[in-house]
Amino acid sequence: MKQIFKPHEYQKYCINRCITDDKLGLFLDMGLGKTAITLTAINDLKYNRFQIRKVLVIAPKRVAEDTWVREQDKWEHLKLLRIQPVLGSLQKRIKALNTLADVYVINRENTEWLVDYYRNEWPFDMVVVDELSSFKNHNSKRFKALKCVRPLIHRFIGLTGTPAPNGYLDLWAQMYLIDQGERLGKFITHYREEYFVPDKASFDRIYTYKPKDNAISIIKNKISDVCISLQAKDYLEMPDKVIDNRYIKLNSKAQKDYEQFEREMFLQINEDEIDVTSAVALTNKLLQFCNGAVYKDETHEFVEVHDCKMDALTELIEEAQRTTYTYIL
Repeated sequence: MKQIFKPHEYQKYCINRCITDDKLGLFLDMGLGKTAITLTAINDLKYNRFQIRKVLVIAPKRVAEDTWVREQDKWEHLKLLRIQPVLGSLQKRIKALNTLADVYVINRENTEWLVDYYRNEWPFDMVVVDELSSFKNHNSKRFKALKCVRPLIHRFIGLTGTPAPNGYLDLWAQMYLIDQGERLGKFITHYREEYFVPDKASFDRIYTYKPKDNAISIIKNKISDVCISLQAKDYLEMPDKVIDNRYIKLNSKAQKDYEQFEREMFLQINEDEIDVTSAVALTNKLLQFCNGAVYKDETHEFVEVHDCKMDALTELIEEAQRTTYTYIL
Protein backbone atom coordinates (compact mmCIF):
# COMPACT_ATOMS: atom_id res chain seq x y z
CA MET A 1 0.00 0.00 0.00
CA LYS A 2 1.38 3.40 -0.98
CA GLN A 3 2.14 5.91 1.76
CA ILE A 4 1.34 9.61 2.01
CA PHE A 5 4.51 11.68 1.79
CA LYS A 6 4.72 14.30 4.54
CA PRO A 7 8.06 16.04 4.02
CA HIS A 8 10.03 17.61 6.85
CA GLU A 9 10.79 21.31 6.57
CA TYR A 10 14.35 20.66 5.39
CA GLN A 11 12.96 18.29 2.73
CA LYS A 12 10.50 20.96 1.56
CA TYR A 13 13.40 23.38 1.24
CA CYS A 14 15.48 20.88 -0.76
CA ILE A 15 12.53 20.01 -3.03
CA ASN A 16 11.91 23.69 -3.74
CA ARG A 17 15.59 24.26 -4.56
CA CYS A 18 15.55 21.25 -6.93
CA ILE A 19 12.60 22.86 -8.69
CA THR A 20 13.83 26.47 -8.83
CA ASP A 21 17.54 25.81 -9.50
CA ASP A 22 18.74 24.31 -12.77
CA LYS A 23 21.89 22.96 -11.07
CA LEU A 24 22.24 21.76 -7.50
CA GLY A 25 24.41 19.61 -5.26
CA LEU A 26 22.52 17.86 -2.47
CA PHE A 27 25.14 16.77 0.04
CA LEU A 28 22.85 15.02 2.53
CA ASP A 29 23.59 12.35 5.13
CA MET A 30 22.07 8.89 4.82
CA GLY A 31 18.51 8.82 6.10
CA LEU A 32 17.61 12.37 5.08
CA GLY A 33 15.65 11.22 2.03
CA LYS A 34 17.72 12.23 -1.02
CA THR A 35 15.81 9.88 -3.34
CA ALA A 36 12.33 10.93 -2.19
CA ILE A 37 13.30 14.61 -2.39
CA THR A 38 14.61 14.22 -5.94
CA LEU A 39 11.67 12.15 -7.22
CA THR A 40 9.20 14.64 -5.72
CA ALA A 41 10.93 17.49 -7.55
CA ILE A 42 11.02 15.48 -10.80
CA ASN A 43 7.32 14.71 -10.49
CA ASP A 44 6.50 18.39 -10.01
CA LEU A 45 8.73 19.53 -12.87
CA LYS A 46 7.29 16.90 -15.19
CA TYR A 47 3.57 16.89 -14.43
CA ASN A 48 2.85 20.26 -12.81
CA ARG A 49 5.28 22.67 -14.46
CA PHE A 50 6.01 20.82 -17.75
CA GLN A 51 9.65 21.92 -17.61
CA ILE A 52 11.33 18.58 -18.30
CA ARG A 53 10.79 15.70 -20.71
CA LYS A 54 13.22 12.86 -20.00
CA VAL A 55 15.31 12.32 -16.88
CA LEU A 56 18.41 10.19 -16.53
CA VAL A 57 19.52 8.86 -13.16
CA ILE A 58 23.08 7.50 -12.92
CA ALA A 59 23.54 5.37 -9.82
CA PRO A 60 25.56 2.52 -8.30
CA LYS A 61 24.45 -0.79 -9.81
CA ARG A 62 22.54 -2.09 -6.80
CA VAL A 63 20.80 1.27 -6.32
CA ALA A 64 19.92 1.39 -10.01
CA GLU A 65 18.44 -2.11 -9.83
CA ASP A 66 16.19 -1.51 -6.86
CA THR A 67 16.21 1.73 -4.86
CA TRP A 68 14.69 4.24 -7.29
CA VAL A 69 11.88 1.96 -8.43
CA ARG A 70 11.11 0.90 -4.85
CA GLU A 71 11.05 4.52 -3.64
CA GLN A 72 8.62 5.47 -6.41
CA ASP A 73 6.39 2.51 -5.50
CA LYS A 74 6.36 3.61 -1.87
CA TRP A 75 4.74 7.06 -2.20
CA GLU A 76 1.23 7.89 -3.35
CA HIS A 77 2.16 11.27 -4.89
CA LEU A 78 4.64 9.61 -7.27
CA LYS A 79 2.15 7.20 -8.84
CA LEU A 80 2.26 8.94 -12.24
CA LEU A 81 6.03 8.64 -12.61
CA ARG A 82 7.24 5.92 -14.94
CA ILE A 83 10.70 4.67 -14.02
CA GLN A 84 12.64 2.41 -16.39
CA PRO A 85 15.88 0.69 -15.28
CA VAL A 86 18.45 0.48 -18.09
CA LEU A 87 20.43 -2.59 -17.06
CA GLY A 88 21.65 -5.95 -18.26
CA SER A 89 22.90 -6.98 -21.68
CA LEU A 90 23.34 -4.58 -24.60
CA GLN A 91 20.06 -5.75 -26.13
CA LYS A 92 18.17 -5.26 -22.85
CA ARG A 93 19.64 -1.77 -22.34
CA ILE A 94 18.69 -0.64 -25.83
CA LYS A 95 15.18 -2.05 -25.42
CA ALA A 96 14.83 -0.21 -22.08
CA LEU A 97 15.95 3.08 -23.64
CA ASN A 98 13.24 2.67 -26.29
CA THR A 99 10.56 2.03 -23.66
CA LEU A 100 8.34 5.03 -22.90
CA ALA A 101 9.14 6.38 -19.43
CA ASP A 102 9.83 9.57 -17.47
CA VAL A 103 12.96 8.49 -15.61
CA TYR A 104 15.63 6.13 -16.92
CA VAL A 105 18.01 4.65 -14.34
CA ILE A 106 21.41 3.33 -15.43
CA ASN A 107 24.38 2.05 -13.44
CA ARG A 108 27.42 4.34 -13.42
CA GLU A 109 29.64 1.75 -15.15
CA ASN A 110 27.58 2.24 -18.32
CA THR A 111 27.88 6.03 -18.43
CA GLU A 112 30.51 5.95 -21.17
CA TRP A 113 28.46 3.48 -23.22
CA LEU A 114 25.31 5.62 -22.93
CA VAL A 115 27.08 8.80 -24.03
CA ASP A 116 28.60 6.97 -26.99
CA TYR A 117 25.22 5.43 -27.85
CA TYR A 118 23.47 8.80 -28.19
CA ARG A 119 26.39 11.10 -29.03
CA ASN A 120 24.98 14.41 -30.33
CA GLU A 121 21.41 13.11 -30.07
CA TRP A 122 21.48 13.23 -26.25
CA PRO A 123 17.78 13.07 -25.21
CA PHE A 124 17.91 13.73 -21.45
CA ASP A 125 17.23 17.33 -20.46
CA MET A 126 17.69 16.49 -16.76
CA VAL A 127 20.37 14.29 -15.22
CA VAL A 128 20.66 13.12 -11.61
CA VAL A 129 23.88 11.52 -10.42
CA ASP A 130 23.29 9.39 -7.32
CA GLU A 131 26.55 9.18 -5.35
CA LEU A 132 28.20 12.07 -7.16
CA SER A 133 31.43 11.34 -5.28
CA SER A 134 31.94 8.33 -7.59
CA PHE A 135 32.70 10.95 -10.29
CA LYS A 136 35.41 12.66 -8.22
CA ASN A 137 38.26 11.37 -10.41
CA HIS A 138 38.73 13.84 -13.27
CA ASN A 139 40.70 11.21 -15.21
CA SER A 140 37.99 8.54 -15.09
CA LYS A 141 36.18 7.54 -18.26
CA ARG A 142 32.78 8.07 -16.67
CA PHE A 143 33.62 11.67 -15.75
CA LYS A 144 35.04 12.48 -19.18
CA ALA A 145 32.00 10.98 -20.90
CA LEU A 146 29.48 12.93 -18.83
CA LYS A 147 31.58 16.09 -19.18
CA CYS A 148 31.21 15.84 -22.97
CA VAL A 149 27.41 15.97 -22.86
CA ARG A 150 27.10 18.32 -19.89
CA PRO A 151 26.36 21.34 -22.16
CA LEU A 152 23.34 19.43 -23.52
CA ILE A 153 21.88 18.93 -20.01
CA HIS A 154 19.53 21.72 -18.88
CA ARG A 155 19.08 20.53 -15.29
CA PHE A 156 21.61 18.69 -13.15
CA ILE A 157 21.39 17.37 -9.59
CA GLY A 158 24.28 15.68 -7.79
CA LEU A 159 23.45 13.55 -4.75
CA THR A 160 25.98 12.38 -2.19
CA GLY A 161 26.69 12.25 1.51
CA THR A 162 30.45 12.48 1.10
CA PRO A 163 31.51 14.98 -1.57
CA ALA A 164 35.09 15.19 -0.30
CA PRO A 165 35.97 11.79 1.21
CA ASN A 166 39.70 12.26 0.62
CA GLY A 167 39.98 16.03 0.78
CA TYR A 168 38.87 19.11 -1.13
CA LEU A 169 40.74 18.19 -4.32
CA ASP A 170 37.93 15.68 -4.86
CA LEU A 171 35.46 18.54 -5.23
CA TRP A 172 36.64 19.88 -8.56
CA ALA A 173 35.30 17.15 -10.86
CA GLN A 174 31.99 16.97 -9.01
CA MET A 175 31.50 20.72 -9.07
CA TYR A 176 32.39 20.81 -12.75
CA LEU A 177 29.49 18.46 -13.48
CA ILE A 178 27.21 20.71 -11.44
CA ASP A 179 28.18 24.12 -12.86
CA GLN A 180 30.57 23.41 -15.78
CA GLY A 181 33.45 25.12 -14.04
CA GLU A 182 31.76 28.42 -13.13
CA ARG A 183 32.86 28.40 -9.49
CA LEU A 184 36.03 26.32 -9.16
CA GLY A 185 37.39 26.81 -12.67
CA LYS A 186 37.29 24.85 -15.90
CA PHE A 187 40.59 23.02 -15.34
CA ILE A 188 41.79 20.90 -12.41
CA THR A 189 45.30 22.35 -12.77
CA HIS A 190 44.03 25.92 -12.29
CA TYR A 191 41.96 24.83 -9.28
CA ARG A 192 44.94 23.06 -7.75
CA GLU A 193 47.30 25.98 -8.31
CA GLU A 194 44.88 28.52 -6.86
CA TYR A 195 43.84 26.70 -3.69
CA PHE A 196 46.53 24.09 -2.86
CA VAL A 197 50.25 23.69 -2.28
CA PRO A 198 52.36 20.50 -2.47
CA ASP A 199 52.36 18.41 0.70
CA LYS A 200 54.13 15.06 0.34
CA ALA A 201 56.62 15.01 -2.52
CA SER A 202 59.91 13.59 -3.77
CA PHE A 203 62.48 15.45 -5.84
CA ASP A 204 60.60 14.73 -9.07
CA ARG A 205 57.01 13.98 -8.03
CA ILE A 206 54.22 15.45 -5.90
CA TYR A 207 52.13 12.80 -4.12
CA THR A 208 49.64 14.90 -2.16
CA TYR A 209 48.47 18.49 -1.87
CA LYS A 210 47.17 20.47 1.09
CA PRO A 211 44.90 23.54 1.06
CA LYS A 212 46.41 26.99 1.27
CA ASP A 213 45.56 29.19 4.22
CA ASN A 214 41.88 30.21 4.09
CA ALA A 215 41.38 28.14 0.91
CA ILE A 216 38.69 25.94 2.47
CA SER A 217 36.54 28.88 3.53
CA ILE A 218 36.94 30.48 0.09
CA ILE A 219 35.91 27.22 -1.65
CA LYS A 220 32.91 26.83 0.64
CA ASN A 221 31.80 30.37 -0.08
CA LYS A 222 32.19 29.94 -3.84
CA ILE A 223 29.98 26.83 -4.02
CA SER A 224 27.46 27.71 -1.28
CA ASP A 225 24.85 29.06 -3.69
CA VAL A 226 24.53 25.75 -5.60
CA CYS A 227 25.12 23.22 -2.79
CA ILE A 228 23.07 22.19 0.20
CA SER A 229 24.86 20.25 2.92
CA LEU A 230 22.89 18.76 5.81
CA GLN A 231 23.97 16.44 8.61
CA ALA A 232 21.59 13.83 9.98
CA LYS A 233 22.43 14.70 13.58
CA ASP A 234 20.96 18.18 13.04
CA TYR A 235 17.67 17.00 11.57
CA LEU A 236 16.95 13.48 12.83
CA GLU A 237 16.42 12.23 16.34
CA MET A 238 18.33 9.00 16.10
CA PRO A 239 17.95 6.11 18.56
CA ASP A 240 21.02 4.30 19.89
CA LYS A 241 20.54 1.52 17.37
CA VAL A 242 19.31 1.92 13.80
CA ILE A 243 18.26 -1.06 11.68
CA ASP A 244 18.70 -0.24 8.01
CA ASN A 245 17.31 -3.06 5.86
CA ARG A 246 19.13 -3.33 2.54
CA TYR A 247 17.51 -5.48 -0.13
CA ILE A 248 19.99 -7.30 -2.36
CA LYS A 249 19.00 -8.66 -5.73
CA LEU A 250 20.94 -11.67 -7.00
CA ASN A 251 22.45 -11.39 -10.44
CA SER A 252 20.89 -13.56 -13.15
CA LYS A 253 23.42 -16.42 -12.87
CA ALA A 254 23.22 -16.57 -9.08
CA GLN A 255 19.41 -16.49 -9.23
CA LYS A 256 19.38 -19.34 -11.74
CA ASP A 257 21.81 -21.41 -9.60
CA TYR A 258 19.74 -20.73 -6.48
CA GLU A 259 16.52 -21.90 -8.12
CA GLN A 260 18.22 -25.02 -9.50
CA PHE A 261 19.71 -25.82 -6.09
CA GLU A 262 16.34 -25.34 -4.41
CA ARG A 263 14.64 -27.57 -6.96
CA GLU A 264 17.21 -30.37 -7.37
CA MET A 265 18.99 -30.24 -3.96
CA PHE A 266 22.23 -30.37 -5.93
CA LEU A 267 24.61 -27.61 -6.98
CA GLN A 268 27.76 -27.70 -9.05
CA ILE A 269 30.06 -24.68 -9.06
CA ASN A 270 33.00 -25.27 -11.40
CA GLU A 271 34.45 -28.57 -10.13
CA ASP A 272 32.80 -28.42 -6.69
CA GLU A 273 29.64 -30.39 -5.98
CA ILE A 274 27.24 -29.67 -3.14
CA ASP A 275 24.61 -32.29 -2.43
CA VAL A 276 21.99 -32.31 0.36
CA THR A 277 19.56 -35.04 1.37
CA SER A 278 17.01 -33.29 3.57
CA ALA A 279 14.84 -30.20 3.54
CA VAL A 280 16.51 -28.90 6.72
CA ALA A 281 19.99 -29.19 5.22
CA LEU A 282 18.77 -27.56 2.02
CA THR A 283 17.36 -24.60 3.93
CA ASN A 284 20.70 -24.05 5.66
CA LYS A 285 22.59 -24.29 2.39
CA LEU A 286 20.22 -21.85 0.68
CA LEU A 287 20.76 -19.35 3.49
CA GLN A 288 24.50 -19.74 3.00
CA PHE A 289 24.00 -19.28 -0.73
CA CYS A 290 22.26 -15.96 -0.14
CA ASN A 291 25.31 -14.77 1.79
CA GLY A 292 27.58 -15.57 -1.13
CA ALA A 293 29.38 -18.78 -0.14
CA VAL A 294 28.32 -22.37 0.68
CA TYR A 295 30.10 -24.89 2.90
CA LYS A 296 30.98 -28.00 0.92
CA ASP A 297 31.09 -30.37 3.87
CA GLU A 298 31.77 -30.65 7.62
CA THR A 299 35.40 -29.58 7.14
CA HIS A 300 34.16 -26.00 6.71
CA GLU A 301 35.71 -25.69 3.29
CA PHE A 302 33.50 -23.43 1.22
CA VAL A 303 32.88 -22.39 -2.36
CA GLU A 304 32.02 -18.83 -3.36
CA VAL A 305 28.85 -18.53 -5.43
CA HIS A 306 28.35 -14.77 -5.93
CA ASP A 307 29.57 -11.31 -4.86
CA CYS A 308 26.20 -9.55 -4.69
CA LYS A 309 26.25 -9.06 -0.93
CA MET A 310 29.89 -7.94 -0.91
CA ASP A 311 29.14 -5.45 -3.69
CA ALA A 312 26.29 -4.04 -1.61
CA LEU A 313 28.58 -3.78 1.42
CA THR A 314 31.19 -1.93 -0.64
CA GLU A 315 28.56 0.56 -1.78
CA LEU A 316 27.33 0.98 1.81
CA ILE A 317 30.87 1.75 2.99
CA GLU A 318 31.24 4.30 0.17
CA GLU A 319 27.94 5.86 1.15
CA ALA A 320 28.77 6.01 4.84
CA GLN A 321 32.36 7.27 4.73
CA ARG A 322 32.89 9.79 7.46
CA THR A 323 36.39 9.40 8.88
CA THR A 324 38.17 11.81 6.54
CA TYR A 325 35.17 13.82 5.45
CA THR A 326 34.76 17.48 6.33
CA TYR A 327 31.28 18.88 5.74
CA ILE A 328 31.19 21.45 3.00
CA LEU A 329 28.73 24.02 4.30
